[in-house]
Amino acid sequence: MDAPRAERISIYPLTTRVRVDVEGQVLADTLHALELTEPGYPPRLYLPRSDVDMSRLVESDTRTHCPFKGDALYFHVEVNGRRYQDAVWSYEQPLDGVQAIRAHLVFDPKVATASVES
Repeated sequence: MDAPRAERISIYPLTTRVRVDVEGQVLADTLHALELTEPGYPPRLYLPRSDVDMSRLVESDTRTHCPFKGDALYFHVEVNGRRYQDAVWSYEQPLDGVQAIRAHLVFDPKVATASVES
């Protein structure tokens, strides 16, 4: 059986500013976000780790596997004394075809609000 093909995934650089906040606290602010689209899922914003306030993230023990992107590492978000479990994820060693998302993070839209300037 052939390996899954990453061509089902599209990655586009955004040319606008993206800010992500949780409870009004800005956790990311970037001009270098990527939008990843994949059938069956809403588009996701991947933000460079260098533009994320990593002091608010705590690595989780949770790991998942996507046959198209690879193994995901998760982080909890800590804001205003609250911890949001597994609210951020990253593909540290993404599979061929999606290498652009290496060193990028995704915030769960149920926890974080992303604002994209037009």
